[in-house]
Amino acid sequence: MFKKCDYVVLDTETTGLDSDARICEISIIDMSGNVLLDTLINPEIEIPSEAIAIHGITNEMVAHAPVIQSVLNEIKSAISGKILAIYNADYDIRLLNQSLEGGLWDTSDCSYCVMHNYAEYYGEIGPYGDYKWQRLVNACYQQGVDTSDCVAHRALGDCQMTRLLMVEFMEFAG
Repeated sequence: MFKKCDYVVLDTETTGLDSDARICEISIIDMSGNVLLDTLINPEIEIPSEAIAIHGITNEMVAHAPVIQSVLNEIKSAISGKILAIYNADYDIRLLNQSLEGGLWDTSDCSYCVMHNYAEYYGEIGPYGDYKWQRLVNACYQQGVDTSDCVAHRALGDCQMTRLLMVEFMEFAG
């Protein structure tokens, strides 16, 4: 049994997937859907066209946005004392650490990977005998979650979808 007040949901949009990728947008919401942080981030590197095609965030949009270091205190304040719920936590935590270049902190004790836990809940077995990860949009569809007000592949929209999915498949107290 989980308490909703113990969680905040975080999502990022990035310049790519590799070890040089950086965050270009970050959002954090609470389990009531209140926005704690929602900002574009200047990644200090060019956003490749392949990434722009996915999330629609252009170099022009982030040119005057804050750098990640300047919102670090806001991030820490929003997640302080909370369990960080992230769809694909390993990826977002790695990108936070890459973007901060010195690393953020070890969040393994205070993070919850919604993607891994949903995969187990959903129960589809992959080709290697483990649970198959589901794309966030697919997971929401599988659970009948209405995502019509959410913008996929933007940090805030993905936070909203993750929160709605969590409410649907996790058992919460209070």
